[in-house]
Amino acid sequence: MSALAEVVAQGFARLPSDATRALLGASGQALNDFASSWQRLEMDGFMADGGRYRRRRLANFLALPGRPGHDRGLHRPHFQASVHNKLNGGVDRWFAPVEDAVARNPVCGGLLALGRGVADALHPDTPWFVEMHQFRVEAAPGTPGLPTPEGVHHDGVDVVLIAMLARTNLQGGETLVTDDAGMERARFTLDGMLDLAILDDHRVMHGVTPVEPANAALPSSRDVLVLTWKRLGRGAG
Repeated sequence: MSALAEVVAQGFARLPSDATRALLGASGQALNDFASSWQRLEMDGFMADGGRYRRRRLANFLALPGRPGHDRGLHRPHFQASVHNKLNGGVDRWFAPVEDAVARNPVCGGLLALGRGVADALHPDTPWFVEMHQFRVEAAPGTPGLPTPEGVHHDGVDVVLIAMLARTNLQGGETLVTDDAGMERARFTLDGMLDLAILDDHRVMHGVTPVEPANAALPSSRDVLVLTWKRLGRGAG
């Protein structure tokens, strides 16, 4: 069953690393360049819990019906309504911009195309506002990292793509997919490079369990890419 067929059938799909990499057909150099950019993320200074465990960068794009690709927009803040993010919602959050070379990387372009294919199939002839989030969550002994400190949630968009880039010296970090009543629909751990999940944000919620170092003597981090597609004209998310 294709990823699109799975999303239509159950509201989400999981695409293993080898399948994603074969689908994108990107070179090893492009993959390495893309993944290495996570070493240059900046600290998230908007954590209402006071945490200093998350680094990130942000970009936005416009995707219009009948026009291939995604056009990068001027840098702007990220906003989520408090109903979707009880911890950090309700404020404009200005994060460092995604580097131009990273946004132009063929791996990024392939993942954008993959997610848009699902979004367009679910909602044909739709103009899309797209956000790209690079996340690194760090963990230390006695100080776990929280990939989703707001808990299991909707993002307030239409389609969400979550792709793993690297798990370094980690334990934990299970992805949970539930319905609106909190009934668990799936539980899995994104692991290999470009192991990913695609979610219909209207139909399912998602969250990730805390991460801790597997070896207390070594650095520990979880690097992921999150892409979201939101219909232009929808209220603030």
